[in-house]
Amino acid sequence: MSRHVTPAALPFELLSGAGDSPVILHVPHSARAIPPAVRAGIVLDDAALERELDHITDAHTVELAAEAAKLSAVAPWQFVNRLSRLVIDPERFPDEREEMLAVGMGAVYTRTTHREVLRAEDVDPEPLIERYFHPYARAMTEAVAERLAVTGRAVIIDVHSYPTARLPYELHGEGPRPPVCLGTDSFHTPPGLLAAAREAFSECGETGLDSPFGGAYVPLEFYGEDARVSALMVEIRRDTYMTEPGGPAGAGLTRLASALAALVDAVPL
Repeated sequence: MSRHVTPAALPFELLSGAGDSPVILHVPHSARAIPPAVRAGIVLDDAALERELDHITDAHTVELAAEAAKLSAVAPWQFVNRLSRLVIDPERFPDEREEMLAVGMGAVYTRTTHREVLRAEDVDPEPLIERYFHPYARAMTEAVAERLAVTGRAVIIDVHSYPTARLPYELHGEGPRPPVCLGTDSFHTPPGLLAAAREAFSECGETGLDSPFGGAYVPLEFYGEDARVSALMVEIRRDTYMTEPGGPAGAGLTRLASALAALVDAVPL
């Protein structure tokens, strides 16, 4: 894969896929990097911050997406966040619509996975949202718009992972925690895409629906408005492919990459 239109100086990348592919593998939470100026606003000491990154990072999902892209018959595009979600979380609403504000985890987190203080409660989130959130959202919007212009549709497959044991920040973590959780949206997840995902991951263990995490990411410009944009979130339980928390990947990563590639290939051109 080659870099596409995203300048290297920006903290995200759009990696080119096949020109006729409508699929974008979105990898928003795989990185641990935090710029020094942002680190200065985090109150945790270095050891505590490393522990928090172990818990909050969807480790190895960037490798998972890259391997799936290589295995796919028609290479998908990849949109990858190169900064930690502790900088900003690009998948949150940037305003009062975000339910995770209840636990200090809006677009700019003020609390950790264990509900401890991450940033001062009175921190102004706007500078971080302006510097990091809005450029990311614009770039993802443009990537989707380009797929629509070229192929007539866009299929966003969100690549995530989640811990085996529920963490205190989870608002809806009391339900099942299957090896693969598929997050859906009532408007943007068509039945055919969901069925293809169930089939693709059928050899990776039980596949659940919207538990412990639900929903699917769509840029706000298209959200609830443009049915040509399809979306599905793939949440993989971490014990199926890595040592928790924050440890190395294991053999399960290869099996999951093959399954993700099968899902990509199931999307008709």
